[in-house]
Amino acid sequence: MTEFPSQAARTAVAAALAEGQSGQDITTAWSVPEGMAAVAEIRARQCGIAGGLPVVAEVFDQVDPEVTVEALVPDGARLTGDDVLVRLSGSARSLITGERTALNFLQRMCGIATLTDRYVQAAAGTEARILDTRKTAPGLRALDKYAVTVGGGRNHRLNLAAMVLLKENHIAAAGGVTTAIDAVRRGMARTGQKVETDVEVQTVAQAVQALDAGARWIMLDNMPVADIEMVVKVRAERADASRILLEASGTVRPDSGRAIAETGVDLISVGALTHSAPALDMTMLLTTDPVPCPR
Repeated sequence: MTEFPSQAARTAVAAALAEGQSGQDITTAWSVPEGMAAVAEIRARQCGIAGGLPVVAEVFDQVDPEVTVEALVPDGARLTGDDVLVRLSGSARSLITGERTALNFLQRMCGIATLTDRYVQAAAGTEARILDTRKTAPGLRALDKYAVTVGGGRNHRLNLAAMVLLKENHIAAAGGVTTAIDAVRRGMARTGQKVETDVEVQTVAQAVQALDAGARWIMLDNMPVADIEMVVKVRAERADASRILLEASGTVRPDSGRAIAETGVDLISVGALTHSAPALDMTMLLTTDPVPCPR
């Protein structure tokens, strides 16, 4: 998802503004003079990766279309810790009312992009690529996954219909790795659908079963590095090795990602990118003395 998901942003912003009852901001209505104009800046207070700048424009377009929003850095820019990301001008009331919603989205997305970049840098120089998961905030999946791509990562499946991912419970219910894979093939044949199939395994023996069953994408879940290396070696001995993707997954941290990447796996999926990324610290402040709007 390399393009900003405008429709998803529009829906998410509308829900956030409704949740906050932005149309009934009594604090601002009672304390800020009507007709007052102002300029404001959104500034980063720590280093990181800019991500999700278009969401700020969406917030203020819904709060007050007359607010001017100017992004001063592009998504993907490296922030030094005191950068101004956005400059806004318009009604002081509108700027203040939209402030928290804009920051909530932007801080989250920049945080995800920043954490993703840490994992990408940890794997730099290897063949491994960093993937996200479906462990996203409810209602924000498209925005979360966009932020991952801004940070240099790649998206795993967007939803349950996008591809088959045979996880531990599917395999247990089906009766084993081989029977689960066979059942999926029958399902594809019956429905006429052809989609990617990723098979999650926890042991080297299960990985061999998946390989013998013809799996082309295997997720090595919570495996020790030594076991991952063994599966990589087993794959290399197969005639169809170049057609098989190996994905490592399970409590991967930036400090452990390098060792995993160096095993020779193709992909490393990290749920923490979207479920545990700390928000990037930012502030939005009025930068000039408010003046009455021209009438």
